[in-house]
Amino acid sequence: MSAEATGMPDPVREFHDDVCRGLGKRPRCIPPKYFYDARGSELFDRICELPEYYLTRTELAIMREHAAGMADAVGPDALVLEPGSGSSVKIRLLLDELINPVAYAPVEICAEHLAASCELLRDAYPALPILPVCADFTREISVPDTVRTPRRRLIYFPGSTLGNFAPADAENLLRALHATAGPDGMLLLGIDLRKDSDVILPAYDDSAGVTAAFNQNLLRRINHELGADFVIDQFHHRAVWNDVESRIEMHLVSQRDQSVRIGEAEFGFSTDEPIITEYSYKYTVERLQGIAAAAGFQQVTSWQDPDNWFSVQLLHRH
Repeated sequence: MSAEATGMPDPVREFHDDVCRGLGKRPRCIPPKYFYDARGSELFDRICELPEYYLTRTELAIMREHAAGMADAVGPDALVLEPGSGSSVKIRLLLDELINPVAYAPVEICAEHLAASCELLRDAYPALPILPVCADFTREISVPDTVRTPRRRLIYFPGSTLGNFAPADAENLLRALHATAGPDGMLLLGIDLRKDSDVILPAYDDSAGVTAAFNQNLLRRINHELGADFVIDQFHHRAVWNDVESRIEMHLVSQRDQSVRIGEAEFGFSTDEPIITEYSYKYTVERLQGIAAAAGFQQVTSWQDPDNWFSVQLLHRH
């Protein structure tokens, strides 16, 4: 039976179809955007505070040191859009420095998490219009109307989220952001840089098991929202560094031969068979600039930490 025939609401039907389509592939996979229900968003916030997860603290250090210079380069009267805004922590460092921003529009797929973060932002920035957009940012973003006309749009895309996309898909996403940025628009992009795998791997397999819980929560969500019957503890978290592809792979690995039902669909898993739940590509600055140029952006400037672990790139639409 198709998802449509079940009478599912559109978002649930899409979730169902994406999961079933991914589990029908070899290797099996589930799109990482489905990590972020309310529980998944909470767990990711905890990951960002872990000692092993260098990405957040390194990018925050760059922002603290250079946010004023970033704001000067962007200029006054910008409309700021943030795809995948999460808890909107890093944006505060930029909002504190921007000159007379027109509005801030966070874009997030989880409505509950979006509402909670916007409430905090409105308390912190009472004079700034906060215009939430509940949407999947991998599709066209509906830019909200503003009372004042912005001089330019600034898309703030931190956290190395671009790394979750294969290079061809990353280029396509940048093309979509190029269209959203509009004439004279800018993109402030965070990107995790290639480095020793001994630094990278623990960020995706922490000693406290928070990343494992985050990964397994995806199966809990599928059980809860799609009526599946995954036995959660029979799928273990695994993080793998793929040096050839320059990426981390997150897997959920079947611990035995087993089958799982999602509605009328059934999927058989063999022992040690993985479900790929996330790729996280690590870039060189040169490779990132090549993809950005192909998507219609040119670099204005960039900022790195002293160890060259992470980069924040300011790109201008051309």
